Amino acid sequence: MSSFCRYLSVTLCLLVVNAAQAATPVIELEIRDHLFIPEEISIPANTKVKLVVYNRDATPEEFESYELNREKVILGGNKANIFIGPLAPGVYPFFGEFNPRTAQGRVVVE
Repeated sequence: MSSFCRYLSVTLCLLVVNAAQAATPVIELEIRDHLFIPEEISIPANTKVKLVVYNRDATPEEFESYELNREKVILGGNKANIFIGPLAPGVYPFFGEFNPRTAQGRVVVE
């Protein structure tokens, strides 16, 4: 295989990967004062989604959901990317492991 063919092959692979990433919807979520804001997010059914969770508090929080099968510690002042889906229609609760009484939320899949 010539070097041009290898270059073309690698370029095409990168384009496919970039196109797939660009098609993934991005939803932003904040942790502020030990609350998830917004408390409820809606996403389309049967679609992979990227949650970008910003922790605006000085203390760490853990995004936890048994129904979504996800848990991620997010240090204070940092952010985390969490991929969920594709999901069937329904309601999927999540909570903050370190502040479970206040940090509550849900993903509504429509």
